[in-house]
Amino acid sequence: MKICYLGAGAWGFCLASLLASKGNTVVSWTKNRVLAGQLNNNQEHPHLSGHRRHQNNRFTTDLAEALEDADLIIEAVTTAGLRPVFESVKQITQPTCPIVITSKGIEQNTGLILPEIIMEILGEGVRSQIGILSGPSYAIEVIKGLPTSVVGTAFDYQNMLFICESFTTQSFRVYPNSDINGVAYGGALKNIIAVACGISEGLGLGYSSKAALMTRGLHEIRKLALAKECRGDTISGLAGMGDVCLTCGSLISRNSRFGYLLAQGMTPKEAEKEIEMVVEGAYTCISALQISKQLAVSMPITEMVYKIIYENLSPAEAVKWLMQRTIKEEHL
Repeated sequence: MKICYLGAGAWGFCLASLLASKGNTVVSWTKNRVLAGQLNNNQEHPHLSGHRRHQNNRFTTDLAEALEDADLIIEAVTTAGLRPVFESVKQITQPTCPIVITSKGIEQNTGLILPEIIMEILGEGVRSQIGILSGPSYAIEVIKGLPTSVVGTAFDYQNMLFICESFTTQSFRVYPNSDINGVAYGGALKNIIAVACGISEGLGLGYSSKAALMTRGLHEIRKLALAKECRGDTISGLAGMGDVCLTCGSLISRNSRFGYLLAQGMTPKEAEKEIEMVVEGAYTCISALQISKQLAVSMPITEMVYKIIYENLSPAEAVKWLMQRTIKEEHL
């Protein structure tokens, strides 16, 4: 296939390399001219030391060139960047091929999940073309060929199977899951819980505290997903629990590391500058909290993460508030 890949960050570079290794021609688009030049000249990716582009993968800053004759379009941009990128796509062409989302988030102000953003821009007619690849996966591990399992989903059943087949390799296993909205919410909301777990680690609260945050955080994700008519088993699977385990359990995660730096006394701007990448959990918690209030779904961990980032609540005070809440019977 000729594949158009939108985005050349660590995850985009990693998956482009995976697809190129399967014999596909991959043209990756990025706005960053310096990065495109470096990668085309076989320099290492700045966030993936030791890894250079696959011979079947080239980079361009010309979006029209990347889109031309594409059999598959894949995106790996930020949640905030998704709308402007696909507005630019629309100005060039109306895609007729499958479109795969690999970013994780909820748009601010609109509360739209990423498939909904694309349909709003390109029209409801592209619904059957849209899918998502999501699950517990670090770029640095996937590009090394370490065993990884994720899920592929789409509105259309045949497109879902196509996505799974397109990405599956001997070390990258893709399970089909037909609950596309559940996959989207699971991937987006786990980043917020990862920020909370990073804060816990930064405060030195121990493993017991992190285990509680992960469990109760997964409960928050499940409650909101169910309120949005998603399947509970999706949140119990790779796109929910699997992703929570990965991003909450290690400071490799930019979201966990962001929380850790906040607990160490950095401001949100200082922490994001230190990480040098967009922290989706900080972006998504605004929309998640808005949606939870609209649906009357209690999300105390999400609320505390929001207050720490945007209302200057101290992490220690947030912990105190969470521990002093009225105790109710555990119900999952």
